[in-house]
Amino acid sequence: MASFKKILLIQTAFIGDVVLATALVEKLAEYYPQANIDFLLRKGNEGLLENHLHITKVLVWDKKNSKYTNLLRLLRQIRKEKYDLVVNLQRFLATGLLTTFSKAKIRVCFDKNPLSMFANHVIKHQIGNDNYAIHEVERNLVLIAKWTDNQFVSPKIYPSKSDFAAVFSDEKYLTISPASVWFTKQFPKERWLELMDKVGEDASIFLLGGPGDFEVCNWLKTKTKHQKTVVMAGKLSFLESAALMKNAVMNYVNDSGPLHFASGVNAPVTAIFCSTVLSFGFGPLSTDSVVIETKEKLTCRPCGLHGRNICPEGHFRCAKIDVERLLERIPR
Repeated sequence: MASFKKILLIQTAFIGDVVLATALVEKLAEYYPQANIDFLLRKGNEGLLENHLHITKVLVWDKKNSKYTNLLRLLRQIRKEKYDLVVNLQRFLATGLLTTFSKAKIRVCFDKNPLSMFANHVIKHQIGNDNYAIHEVERNLVLIAKWTDNQFVSPKIYPSKSDFAAVFSDEKYLTISPASVWFTKQFPKERWLELMDKVGEDASIFLLGGPGDFEVCNWLKTKTKHQKTVVMAGKLSFLESAALMKNAVMNYVNDSGPLHFASGVNAPVTAIFCSTVLSFGFGPLSTDSVVIETKEKLTCRPCGLHGRNICPEGHFRCAKIDVERLLERIPR
């Protein structure tokens, strides 16, 4: 077996992708406990990896300001580190450049990266289908299987004691993360409102999300009949949100980042899948987790690997889900 002293993982996509990539950190830390494991991500996501037990250093790529100048700065930094192993989870040119010119002894990536021909080790990137389901974590773990094993391991993030203290509540509560970057991944706000109005007053409702989600959360707070609703969108860090989810009796999410927060802390979760499907590989991994989707067989679903800004068919029937099915997930 190889002896790695310095390892770099590259995942510069969205917050959910970063959380799922931490499964590789867990696996590598198990096999190489003395190694320094660094993680490269996009600016804005670094808060996810604060307090991480197995990560030595977080490298940050600012993609919004002087994108390529910052890319070259990162490349110089990576080359100075002299990594034994660089694992690139991304399938885009920029991270391919970082991997190719990293000077690492072993460079690993997916075959869909345009510079994969310069890697030492290339893995076929596979998207599942109805007959063959593969989770994103499984897909990513194959990148390092040659130097570890083929066993599944869950992703983990590590809220601190102060994160838990910041959101402590001794009352029964549930959380709802109503927003998504993509319209067709988002359960309609009117349906969220219907659910909230039917939640008993014995439980508080915390509405989660980033600063950009405040508007929809505030709309729900204004419209709902539920008296114990609190808007937390834009008020919590990533890890504070995860800490709040950890101790909730139930967390309601779309197929989006908060779903993976729940997986990262093994929190109970009910995930609503509208236009996307489980076979894409982004389902919940918590012990207590359920995916709820339409029972209607739609020829237009899924309408794409990612969400869309509008329903291509104009009816958005994949979001027609009975809220009673969601209510059943609240412990009595």
